[in-house]
Parts: sequence; C-alpha cells; structure tokens
Amino acid sequence: MTADTRPLALVTGASRGLGLAIARELAPSHRLLLGGRPSPELDAVVAGFDGATAFPADLTDHAEVCELAAPIDRLDVLVHNAGLGRIGRIEDTPAVDWRDMFEVNLLSVVELTKSLLPALRAAGGHVVLINSGAGKRANPGWAAYAASKFGLSAFAEALRAEEPELRVTSVFPGRIDTEMQRDIFAAEGRDYSTEGLLRPETVAAAVAHAVATPGDAHPTEVVLRPR
Repeated sequence: MTADTRPLALVTGASRGLGLAIARELAPSHRLLLGGRPSPELDAVVAGFDGATAFPADLTDHAEVCELAAPIDRLDVLVHNAGLGRIGRIEDTPAVDWRDMFEVNLLSVVELTKSLLPALRAAGGHVVLINSGAGKRANPGWAAYAASKFGLSAFAEALRAEEPELRVTSVFPGRIDTEMQRDIFAAEGRDYSTEGLLRPETVAAAVAHAVATPGDAHPTEVVLRPR
C-alpha cells in the first residue's frame, strides 16, 4: 500500500456549514484533520472523507487542545473556522457574551496556533483565519463580535510578522448561508432569506484558492462581499 503523501490540513468547526464546505474543497488535495466538539455528527462527517481523522475537542479547553496537538509533527494548513456570533447593542450585551466571543473567536485561535507552531514551522505551513466583514467595520449591535474579530485581525498581522516562514491569510466574508446565520436572523427578529448571503461553497473555494497559491506569493487578505 502506498502511503498518502498529500499535505495535511486541519479545519476547525468542520461538522457543518462553512467548515464542512472547506473540508470538501481541500479533500482532493489534502489529508484532513476535522475539528469539532466530540459528537456523532463529527464522527459521521469524518467517515464521509477517505482517510480523514477527527480532531475532537472543545477549543476553549486549552489543555485538551494542547494534548491533541502534541502528536502532530508536521502540519501544512491550519484553517481556523470555528466561531461564535451573538448580537446586541453595547448597553444590552452582558459581560458573559463578550467573554464567550473573545474566548471562541480569538483566544482559542491563539492557543491552538501556539500548540501547532512547531508542526507548522516544520512544514513551512499556511494559517488561514476565517474572519468577517465585522473584522473590518463595526456596525450597531455587533460591538462584541466585531471587537473579537478586530482582535483576530491583529493576531494575524502579528503572527505574520513573527513567523515569516509561514503564510497567514485572513478571509473576510460577508454573511454566509449557514446554520449560524439562521440563528442570527432569528435573534434579529427576521424571517430567514438567502438573498444577499454568500454560499458556503463560494467562500470555501476562495479558501482553497488561497491555499493553492504558488509559494512565491503571500495571500494576506481575501475580502468577499455578496453581489
């Protein structure tokens, strides 16, 4: 049997939505580690990809993440897709919501990246951070979420400067047709509509294109807005 020598990619939040779409785009060219909370849903997704392996972790449990990352000695692509979005005006947003979004959208990204830096360095790897249009502009009702995504932008810039052998790409999509978006529409008191939303497959294709960019170029930012 010939060993699978394809590069290795870890995608977080891969159980559904954009993460699953990214996994599908990368599957033809990469071996996959699919991240998500331990669940039958994650197991079923992993089973659907030839040779894929689960990375079953609550990303806010940094000790667990470090333990899972330790055996990985070489990682070519790390896609930080897992995220949390809650809306609310500043005066109405409790501290717990700020903490939760910073924990998931920023701190878990920092800790997972730190745990995998040796493996990324060994491969001269590529870190892709799924940011948001909110990481470029903070609108009313989105202060906490936008602040976490602005922080993610700063982290990307610092990582790029500190680790010049790695490629670091921030992807800034507009609203995407996912389960998370349905929850946001409900919180906004609106009926769900896909009009003006990006398709997950479209954003995933942009991620795969950035990953496939030849090594003489560094795709630092990808901005996608609905037409």
